[in-house]
Amino acid sequence: MQANNMLFFVSILGWFLIGCASDDDPASRQDLSLRMNEIQVLGTHNSYHIRPRDSILDTLASLVDQETADSLEYTALPLQEQFDQGVRQIELDIFADPDGGLYATRRALIVVDEDPVSGIPELNAPGLKVLHVQDLDFETHCLTFKACLETLKEWSDANPDHLPIVVMVEAKEEALDNPLAITLEFTVPLEFGPEEVAGIDDEILAVFPPAQLITPDDVRGDYDTLENAVLDGGWLTLAEARGRIMFAFLNTGTARDHYVGGHPSLRGRMMFTNSDEGQPEAAWFNVNNALNDGDRIRDLVAAGYMVRTRADEDTQQAREGDYSLQEAAFASGGHTVSTDYVVPNADFGTGYSAAVPGGYVGRCNPISAPPDCDSSLIRP
Repeated sequence: MQANNMLFFVSILGWFLIGCASDDDPASRQDLSLRMNEIQVLGTHNSYHIRPRDSILDTLASLVDQETADSLEYTALPLQEQFDQGVRQIELDIFADPDGGLYATRRALIVVDEDPVSGIPELNAPGLKVLHVQDLDFETHCLTFKACLETLKEWSDANPDHLPIVVMVEAKEEALDNPLAITLEFTVPLEFGPEEVAGIDDEILAVFPPAQLITPDDVRGDYDTLENAVLDGGWLTLAEARGRIMFAFLNTGTARDHYVGGHPSLRGRMMFTNSDEGQPEAAWFNVNNALNDGDRIRDLVAAGYMVRTRADEDTQQAREGDYSLQEAAFASGGHTVSTDYVVPNADFGTGYSAAVPGGYVGRCNPISAPPDCDSSLIRP
């Protein structure tokens, strides 16, 4: 009885203190009611990526086509700089490498008479590796999944009240055709089977304590399914979500099925998945092009799901100074709008970049936010 009385007292005291703080601070008061699916933030695509060296790009242009080479001509800011600039969603491509060394040799360098052996100790160690395309597009700010996550955790710990950050994870397992039209054996990635997808969660938990994560279990609560929870307004409030990290598995197909298998509604899993309406784990969607699919994005957002969409792709908009896709993306209500250009690429000469309208880090979502939402009160 005494223990129950103490718990009741602590609960009442907590609500009293929150109430006092919210009376004095409109931003805190809004945080208590505004949910994480009622705001909109900027994200980055292939957030680890560094433009391939000129020798690789020139070879791709001459032996494949210029369009392929052009599509790789972007460099992300280092992760900490992205977060300092207001980015609140990143994307990491991962390759399974349980024994280490699978990506320590960059075979395309043989074609351009450069040493293909990296000599980088991190690449010889076991664990998930981060890169875009094996052997061809391998320059990255963080070579391993763990290193990327450690950078994120360091920044998050130093900024404990930040808006929730979404980390999109894509498991890469496709073998390459021979894009250089020569006899060259490219590295064949390992498939992400049940053990490999479970290993993604293991590496996440090796860096982040569960309390610093936003997991499907946190959102589902007492609902039968995760989808039921999000359709009934179950996303965390900003007060609950600040300082925390949400992971989303971008894959569809077999790797995703392995991740969901045996975990109904993603029970016990660390990541949300790219799912379809009606599936018990449906909560988060990836819909890339708001010019083509803006109505679908708006419908998903209005229903309560979270959506990621893109402001630009394959360097096209940045080269042309074209903001039409970006404007459609933000207007659609996509919760995270990804770009390759937090800052302009000076070589393109267009000044193109992407930012949340109004100059905010997070603004009231134009589709899902309540009428009384005030973007100026959303602290970054």
